[in-house]
Amino acid sequence: MSKILIIGAGRSSSSLITYLLTNAGIYNWQITIADANKAAVEARIANYKEHATAVEFDATDAALRESLIAQSDLVISMLPAFMHGDVARDCVKLGKHLATASYVSAEMRELDAEARQKHILLLNECGLDPGIDHASAMKVIDHLKTIGGKITGFKSFCGGLVAPESNDNPWGYKFSWNPRNVVLAGQGTAQFIEDGSLKFIPYNRIYTQVETIEMDGYGKFDGYANRDSISYKEPYGLSDTTTMLRGTLRMPGYCKAWNVFVKLGLTDDTYKIRNADTMTYTQLLEAFLPNGHASTKVKLSAFMGAEMDDEVMEKLEYLELFSNKPIRMKEGSPAELLQQLLEEKWLLKPGDKDMIVMQHQFEYQLNGVYKQLNSSLVVIGDDEVHTAMAKTVGLPLAITVKNFLTGKFSLYGVQIPTVKEIYEPMLAELEALGVAFVEKEMM
Repeated sequence: MSKILIIGAGRSSSSLITYLLTNAGIYNWQITIADANKAAVEARIANYKEHATAVEFDATDAALRESLIAQSDLVISMLPAFMHGDVARDCVKLGKHLATASYVSAEMRELDAEARQKHILLLNECGLDPGIDHASAMKVIDHLKTIGGKITGFKSFCGGLVAPESNDNPWGYKFSWNPRNVVLAGQGTAQFIEDGSLKFIPYNRIYTQVETIEMDGYGKFDGYANRDSISYKEPYGLSDTTTMLRGTLRMPGYCKAWNVFVKLGLTDDTYKIRNADTMTYTQLLEAFLPNGHASTKVKLSAFMGAEMDDEVMEKLEYLELFSNKPIRMKEGSPAELLQQLLEEKWLLKPGDKDMIVMQHQFEYQLNGVYKQLNSSLVVIGDDEVHTAMAKTVGLPLAITVKNFLTGKFSLYGVQIPTVKEIYEPMLAELEALGVAFVEKEMM
């Protein structure tokens, strides 16, 4: 019997938990789910009491965390990424395996040597982006190399959006994952390689430098560069490629409107505004605009200049930024105050469906001929709970945990799904579950 501990049962965990509970009887797993909302977890495991237990969990309680990890064989952390370090250190100290969907952090890398020595798996980046993107890209890269192709360019874009049938706001966006990550997205400096040249885009320009990505049957999207694409040249085996870029997708026009918040400073998370609940969102806007006697709209238009147009203004009006809507948070950073508003306006309503879109673009040379191949994925969620985001974040992690526990691979230390032992069985099962890529040779 294997004992699995899942820490965190938030909005991205539904498919992961369902998959593991469904397979618990088959593989003789005992699953403990630790979350701040024990009652909600108990409702989810009601039909699996023989193989699952709910535990109330406080992420700040180090003794409780260590005790739960000590009783487990493998830990799945669905906590916010900054909390993985403490979990990982406990796992390595206690000789337990760990799996997350988050990026490999510096803290995680520091544990690699000790984990390898102890034969402990520290699996990371095994969700959607990062995760499915790595696995699906490597499948094509390895295939092209096998047939003698030389890859000269690689671009990859992914977005968690709202499905067309549920797209009822001008932003074309609703939250299907951590809202805080959306509000703080793009901060830092994007680094990538384009046509052999090193490129940097600082945060204040990230939403102004977008390219158009087209998906058959779903139209066009805005794509902007992620923080660090260059670091994936080596893991992908693309040291000689002259273009390497990973990016995020949004609906057309989203980036131009979001840049208003960036330019104003409303995505700043470095300081707190006190007594914010005495203000309206219109007054918050005013606080970030130069003085003047004109209306807030006029002053904002003058501040943004040529970057403001009717479509941008429509998006801002939808958020009720000019209606004296009261702020309900007593204290918060500008980013936190903005997030509270967006969580209300970008809520997935009952019956709403989200959508995952991903596209890899490969440029390669084969037998002296230059070619381009696009590999695209679209996944539509079932409803506001069983989302495409939860499916594509949770299933790769759950499948890979199952494959490890059942002996399909035996890698140790820090791993991501760029090796065949991990990505081949993962992608095969995902395809059987409806998460499948379509490849198309471009002319």
